[in-house]
Amino acid sequence: MLYRLKTDFRLSIITLLGVSGLLGITPFAVMRFVQGNLKAGLVDVCILLGVSGGVIYAWLTGDTRRSGYFMAVVSSYGAVLVGTIVGDPGLFWLYPCLITTFFMTPPRAAIAINLSAITLMVLIGEAFRGQEQMWSFVSTALVVSACAFVFASRNQDQRRRLEHLATVDPLTGVKNRRSMDAELDAAAASAERTGISHALVILDIDHFKRINDEFGHTVGDEVLVDLIALLEQNTRRSDQLFRFGGEEFVLLLAGVDGDGLKAVLNNLQQTLRKYLKSPGGPVTASFGVAILRHGESVGSWLSRADDALYQAKESGRDQIVFSDEPMPQAQFQPT
Repeated sequence: MLYRLKTDFRLSIITLLGVSGLLGITPFAVMRFVQGNLKAGLVDVCILLGVSGGVIYAWLTGDTRRSGYFMAVVSSYGAVLVGTIVGDPGLFWLYPCLITTFFMTPPRAAIAINLSAITLMVLIGEAFRGQEQMWSFVSTALVVSACAFVFASRNQDQRRRLEHLATVDPLTGVKNRRSMDAELDAAAASAERTGISHALVILDIDHFKRINDEFGHTVGDEVLVDLIALLEQNTRRSDQLFRFGGEEFVLLLAGVDGDGLKAVLNNLQQTLRKYLKSPGGPVTASFGVAILRHGESVGSWLSRADDALYQAKESGRDQIVFSDEPMPQAQFQPT
């Protein structure tokens, strides 16, 4: 539970706002029933049920987008109803709703919800004692919404940047190990559901340490960047590339196996031999390949590809080795 709250920002916000709403509204709901104001009490109960339902739905399904929209609409329009029933004291309930909508929905959607709630409150008009109070409410509500919009927009932009930094390798621009773990889990689930073949390729630059030692890490970084450019130019847009660590990269390919997969890898091997260079001459890579088996875990799949890469290194490097298959020397041996 605590882990989900720490790792899922929107779920933590929905939970916090839900708990705050329950603690803040419940006493007033009880008070209104005690005072005999059944309409206002029922509206408060409906808001409580809606907020509780939104929080429960978010926890059970993980769908924080729909639950956020639902809670924003329930709380905002519920505040309009409360203001209509109890008069100007109910106006104060709309202000926190104008702010929290920006935490539960995207900024543009929050603006639409806020403007519609403010407009409804004005059109009904029951909450205001006069024109001066009404226009004071409109101006302050718009200022609150504008400030919340600016804050939410900046916050959303910063979160996107942080998420990008957390999932992308800063040197090569490809996805990192953290992102790879999530994508491999998704690929395994997709393969079980659809039956589409998925291949995992771990490739490692041969003698990369020698390049760093002889020419420096700046040259080594340039070789890595050139490698990524060649791989991206010679693979499909649907194929996914990850930096596994150091000079090791993982290529995830869907919908290819057998001769088609061998042709793809043979083309990559020949391309690297021809175009990947360092000051010391041509640079090659070794490949370990594993096709996902039915019911296989991601850990086992990755381990088989890693074992195949080890065999490729042990066989003299610049080789392509398929897991659990003898290496086809005639096809993949350097020319």
